[in-house]
Amino acid sequence: MELRQLHYFVKVAQKEHVTQAAEELHVAQSAVSRQIHQLEQELGVNLFVQKGRNVQLTPAGHLFKKRIEAILLDLERAVTEVHEFLDPERGEIRLGFPHSLGISLVPQVVAAFRKKYPNVKFRFRQGMYPLLIRELVQGDIDLAFISPFPNDHDDVSGQVILTEQLYAILPPNHRLANETEIELQQLAEETFVVFSEGYSLRPIVMNACKEAGFVPKIGFEGEETDTIRGLVAAGMGVSILPEMALHYTGPLQAVKVTLSYPQVSRTIGLIHRTHEKLPHVSNLFHTFLLQYFDEPVNTD
Repeated sequence: MELRQLHYFVKVAQKEHVTQAAEELHVAQSAVSRQIHQLEQELGVNLFVQKGRNVQLTPAGHLFKKRIEAILLDLERAVTEVHEFLDPERGEIRLGFPHSLGISLVPQVVAAFRKKYPNVKFRFRQGMYPLLIRELVQGDIDLAFISPFPNDHDDVSGQVILTEQLYAILPPNHRLANETEIELQQLAEETFVVFSEGYSLRPIVMNACKEAGFVPKIGFEGEETDTIRGLVAAGMGVSILPEMALHYTGPLQAVKVTLSYPQVSRTIGLIHRTHEKLPHVSNLFHTFLLQYFDEPVNTD
């Protein structure tokens, strides 16, 4: 059984398509098919069944995939640990974060860190709250910025590093665009542009409207802060966004207005796996971040 066969097997299982797997692996389809066939012969069991143009794992294939993914992950960690042993300030940091933090916060802290440790590499993973938690627990990433901070999760620990204010954003020609601050109830009759289900900023907006005494009329939903902000700037409605999402200098500008009631904020946390020591280079970054954000309150 060869390591190459195991990598090919996992990629085909992920893609459920031999041709697509071969394209991502940058090898010929025939080479992938041959290695999978040899692996099945050695194991004495079919790992895949054909379904149209796709392939699906058999029950034995599912069992094998679960074990092999864990083995490959351990192997990857072992290689990383050896590299870090030889040079602690080289290596790779696997960092997850929601899209809204990729606009300014993540680039800023990574740039600041690499001034001290220029040889460190980063592998980024952007995604929604459930995905980041799952990939952290599974070991696909080692650290994650997340919002809101998960207070009750046995496998995840960390710190609140930042509490960020959210603002009402309005079209430039809106009747309240020249106000320095407003109450959210003043927008009760407006059409709202909000995040799609599953995004952590959506319940923040919905709960704020509930506290203000109304249920928002949702006209548009989006999956990126740029999309939300752009739709508002184009006059499609109003919204509530964190300050970090408003760093934009393009021609189509929404207006930021402070909310006097209710005041809306979100917590941003830095999390890691509870029962596992961070790799050395990730621990360097973790320590750097705590200092960068001025020693936040520990919530472990």
